[in-house]
Amino acid sequence: MLKFSLKDENVLKPVYNFAKSRKVKLYLVGGALRDLILKRKKQNPDFDFCLKTGSLNFGRKLAQELRAAFVVLDEEHASCRLVKRIENKLYTFDFTNFRAPVLEKDLLHRDFTINSMALELANVFSGRDLSALIIDPYSGRDDLGRKIIRVTGKNSFGEDPLRILRAFSFSCMLDFALDKETLRLAKKEKNRISSVSSERVREELFKVFDSPAAYASLVVLDKLKILEIIFPEIKPMRKIGQGPYHHLDVWQHTLETLNQFELILKTVKRNSDINNYLEEEVSGLRKRSSLLKLACILHDVGKPGALRREKGRIIFHGHERVGLGLTRAISRRLKLSNEEGRSLERIVLWHLRPGYLADNPHPSQRAIFRYFRDTGTDALAVLLLSLADQRATKGPLTTALSRIRHEKIVKSLIRKLLKKKKEKKTARLLNGNDIMGKFKLPASPLVGTILEALEEAQAIGKIKNKKEALELAAKIIKKGK
Repeated sequence: MLKFSLKDENVLKPVYNFAKSRKVKLYLVGGALRDLILKRKKQNPDFDFCLKTGSLNFGRKLAQELRAAFVVLDEEHASCRLVKRIENKLYTFDFTNFRAPVLEKDLLHRDFTINSMALELANVFSGRDLSALIIDPYSGRDDLGRKIIRVTGKNSFGEDPLRILRAFSFSCMLDFALDKETLRLAKKEKNRISSVSSERVREELFKVFDSPAAYASLVVLDKLKILEIIFPEIKPMRKIGQGPYHHLDVWQHTLETLNQFELILKTVKRNSDINNYLEEEVSGLRKRSSLLKLACILHDVGKPGALRREKGRIIFHGHERVGLGLTRAISRRLKLSNEEGRSLERIVLWHLRPGYLADNPHPSQRAIFRYFRDTGTDALAVLLLSLADQRATKGPLTTALSRIRHEKIVKSLIRKLLKKKKEKKTARLLNGNDIMGKFKLPASPLVGTILEALEEAQAIGKIKNKKEALELAAKIIKKGK
């Protein structure tokens, strides 16, 4: 028997009572019905409703009744949203007017058949099996059974080009395939994506990155030449060979790095420390693991700009710094948060460092300290990307020995980092006031330089007490004069 849970009924009942008191016939549409049929539970549930007319006024008055936050999403299409926290969950309620004279024609304007079903809200409380009461003129339930994403009408992408990306985000989220006609229409209408706001594009992209199958979706988006509309920086990366250490061109290597990273994610789930780090929300609801997938796409974005040929060899010296600038521009274009932008920039800038450390079978404590210092909260992210990057590099000059050494060094750094995180932070032997007081120095960059040098020396065991710290500080001051 198909029916909503008692908890969902309790959430929906005040909405129904308010509609009934105003003699408004409300229909529940879209994702809530899809998820009910699929038995999917969402962490922060959302319910979409449609009514014949007056949705903005209805939503505004209901928000007052429920003491919920209210926002107009689209004045032209009379779309609004209510947000209310209920028992530690954030619920959203969206309301829109019919976009056609009758419900069935309104449903034709919805994106995909699996979201083009409706149920009169009163029926939720009828006690009857909802299976027979769901209005499904475009065979959405059949497509749910077939695990197919199919546009409801041929004008779906024309009405809202973002739906092209939504097709892929739904495919990732539900593990469904796109039907052939939907793929054909996506390819045909792809250029319309450039008219969509960057914020909306970003949200759908991160839904793809949230999925364990982001690589597979991006490969299809790439074949359809949709991805390079979002990231024009991709085009110069195509068909640039990388010499005998690589077996793929720059762009194909980039995609393979993402593939290898997703394979790594499957293995690290067994490590709670790494898994918890990757599950952290960097900004809003966007997770570190998803941001790292974007970093996989961007880590070599600077190579076309850094390309040089010396004595017949292809080199990309400084590509990480060229990539830093491009990454900053992309972050701004996607309107990522400052924290997300800084994280991406650090990962791209320092993604070669673990490889440099692995060039030495026994990297020094100073080199390791400086790596952790420079990468900060992204130290683990860079190490995981480095593993994926190396595994995506299989040219004839990439030997088994160098690959084994790289894995060994990177994994030892991961262990060292995780251990360090659990240790109590060592107190400084001297602070800024100590240094200024002892050596009669004014507040200046020199004091900061001394503190950095003392921190490094203490971390690698070069100094162990205040006396040794003062002696080193004196040497630095003398050298600076």
